[in-house]
Amino acid sequence: MTLSRRLLLGGAAAIPVAGLTSALPATAGPAPADTASASTASASTASAGVAGASRRPRDLSEELLNQWAEAPGTHPLIPDISHAGYRGGERPRRPRVIARVTDFGARPGSTADAAPAFNAAVQYAGTHGGGTILVPPGTYRLDSPIWIHWSNVVLRGSGRDDTVLHFTRPLEESYRPNLQPSLQSRWSWTGGQIWVIAPERKAKSEAEDFAASEGWLLGDTLAEVGAASRGQRTLVVSDTSRLAAGDLVVLETDNPADAGVLRHVAGDVAGTTQYDWPVKAPQLTTGSAGQYIQYATLQWPVRIEAVLGDRLVRLAQPLRYDLRPSWPSRLREIGPTVHDVGVESLTIRNELRPMTIHNRHPGANGLCFQAVHDCWADDVRVENCDLGFGFTTTKAVTLTNVAVGGRSAHHSFACRMQSHDNLVEGFEIEPFTQPLPTGALHHGLNLEGLSAGNVWRRGTMAEGTFDTHRAMPFENARTDITLANNGRVGGSAASGPLFGARIAHWNIRITSGAPYAIQLADVAPRSITVGLQGLTANSSGLPRDFAGDLENGTFQLGERPAVADLYTAQRARR
Repeated sequence: MTLSRRLLLGGAAAIPVAGLTSALPATAGPAPADTASASTASASTASAGVAGASRRPRDLSEELLNQWAEAPGTHPLIPDISHAGYRGGERPRRPRVIARVTDFGARPGSTADAAPAFNAAVQYAGTHGGGTILVPPGTYRLDSPIWIHWSNVVLRGSGRDDTVLHFTRPLEESYRPNLQPSLQSRWSWTGGQIWVIAPERKAKSEAEDFAASEGWLLGDTLAEVGAASRGQRTLVVSDTSRLAAGDLVVLETDNPADAGVLRHVAGDVAGTTQYDWPVKAPQLTTGSAGQYIQYATLQWPVRIEAVLGDRLVRLAQPLRYDLRPSWPSRLREIGPTVHDVGVESLTIRNELRPMTIHNRHPGANGLCFQAVHDCWADDVRVENCDLGFGFTTTKAVTLTNVAVGGRSAHHSFACRMQSHDNLVEGFEIEPFTQPLPTGALHHGLNLEGLSAGNVWRRGTMAEGTFDTHRAMPFENARTDITLANNGRVGGSAASGPLFGARIAHWNIRITSGAPYAIQLADVAPRSITVGLQGLTANSSGLPRDFAGDLENGTFQLGERPAVADLYTAQRARR
């Protein structure tokens, strides 16, 4: 059903989950401005109070934040994004300077290929325990990628207006072709001219001809995990002898053929039981004969905060989903990976070539993080790209003050293959200097592949949309962003639903008036939109995956909410 704001505030019996709006102050307001889709529940289920209810919030966004803060990680609509970013939101730890690329033969302004010198400098830092490699001002020609295979290595230029890495050839020519049987190029959505990846992960991808796994190379099982609820931080495990405070481990949960895990990640709304998972989402569904190997289990890296006894551990952040007896779960070693890598203060410039039709891109890409954790980029611009910045199975990577510009792009930002808790802040997608050609698409801020906990904040987008690219990303947020909203949503039809539960679009300013892919009320299960400004219509324009009530909420349409940035507000209340 559709409820007016006044009914939401005064009629708690219609709210789907306890406490969702029961303590909202009974302020007046025009009914069309705030709506929610909700299933009916008894009055007693919605009678719980919330923290801060004794004082009158300035507006609904403050009350919603109060509700979230009472029990972070358990709100039915609002994701817990407070742990996103490098080491849960810390500032990166920059190692000491140990060399310059010019020490290894790179020369700005030279017509000689500087890629061997850059890779030698990175290897030197990596094999000497880490360090910062400086790149003096100027333009450097590179004919092949820079590979960062070691932890604790930072590549630092002199500012993105002063240090330019000019890549003359796309990955298809400088590294290797990467075509699917359909002739679509995988470089359309992954890979980078600067590529942060463990050597073991790179070698396995090459051995598989890039046609199988993309993610973590998981190691031993450290402990089996008992049943637990979303939002819980203390877990019962079979044994803690191989676990220690500070360890980053992977919580792995089986994805059984009954699609129970998938229904749960979609919020357990009624329509998930009617959805034909093997037919409509074969890439996600066990037993469908079309499941992608990456989705056989949920894989969420999480840090152990404390070992509390022989069978108890406390996690550094709340669980994002239930652990149930019918979905066996375990803690595993994360395997070969790279961490604490930074790329700073430079521009990645691809040789200007015409953009291809959709998904035939040769890999004029920017910066890619793959199967790594706790890394960052700061003050980096990518120019003339197919893919600007890519997360492929990453954890806790922060991008700060980054930009995509030049000719039209395919993916300015991509977040895929169970990438979790990444943070992109202070970002910009500049006006394209060359428009999209016929047969090409630009997406914008991509989310896909069961990715959770990711945040885009404080951004401006002259191009693109909020692209949710199927395979059910869940518990993600875009907040405090201004955009033209002229991109398109994508994703394989075999990847199933566009949205999992608890997607938040919060304080979003649309300059074109288009609600496409921004307004979620008609399409996303158990999700929330707060403070959408500039809309001239109210439909997402997206196909609906789940029938029935989606149990989501829309608040403060046309208003700037007092809580302007959901991420910073949650961190302040964590």
